Amino acid sequence: MEHLPPTNYEIAQVCLLAGKIMLENGGETYRVEDTMTHVAQGFGVPNSHSFVTPTGIIFSIDGPEQTTRLIRISARSTDLHKVTVVNAISRRISKGELTPREAYRLLTEIDAANTSFPTWIKILSAALASGCFLIMFQGMWRDFLPAFFSGGAGLAFLGYFHRLVPIKFFAEFLASLFIGILAFLFVHVGFGHDLDTIIIGSVMPLVPGLLITNAVRDLMAGHFVSGVSKGAEAFLTAFAIGAGIAFVLSFYNGEGMV
Repeated sequence: MEHLPPTNYEIAQVCLLAGKIMLENGGETYRVEDTMTHVAQGFGVPNSHSFVTPTGIIFSIDGPEQTTRLIRISARSTDLHKVTVVNAISRRISKGELTPREAYRLLTEIDAANTSFPTWIKILSAALASGCFLIMFQGMWRDFLPAFFSGGAGLAFLGYFHRLVPIKFFAEFLASLFIGILAFLFVHVGFGHDLDTIIIGSVMPLVPGLLITNAVRDLMAGHFVSGVSKGAEAFLTAFAIGAGIAFVLSFYNGEGMV
């Protein structure tokens, strides 16, 4: 029994799913477009076009059976393992090792898989990173534990506030506000000593480092819409963190609350 050649619709489905997974998990815009183009070429479609923004993907295939598809991106996080796996599948497609149906099945499994670390590992990692950032910013070792607890609690409350208030800006503002209050309490009871370095180390896990990096890389690659929008999102996150900390410091006079 002969296998029917893949249709443009099936190829577009594979390309869109690959792009969706990469974009939702921290992939740069230019990398998403490049991967979709290589996948289409691996299936024998030399003329394909894609337009990727942080909130949507438009993909089109030229030819007698012209196909244009749009997919909406509503949630974004960071899971570079999924990005790496999609790149590996793209390379297998380019080598002719996968059919569109096989590739779509593998991508569907990746999209549905929960490859993120457990919450307690994320909190512990944030706590350790906060303490290390405090030392890196020339803080004292006696403030390592206050930064450890403040940073871990801040990330834990960020997740809680995000479920409570499904608006990223307010969740980040409340989390940074909580970090500032907790750091002040540690200093007030004598558990901590330098409020500034404790706060700096504790908020570092909330800083949108990957988002800023992707924004700069997209701008350098000529993707100005994506670069500017990601930069604006990073700015809002930084503003929310700064506003929360500034609100606490506005009541602090160096010795205690005013």
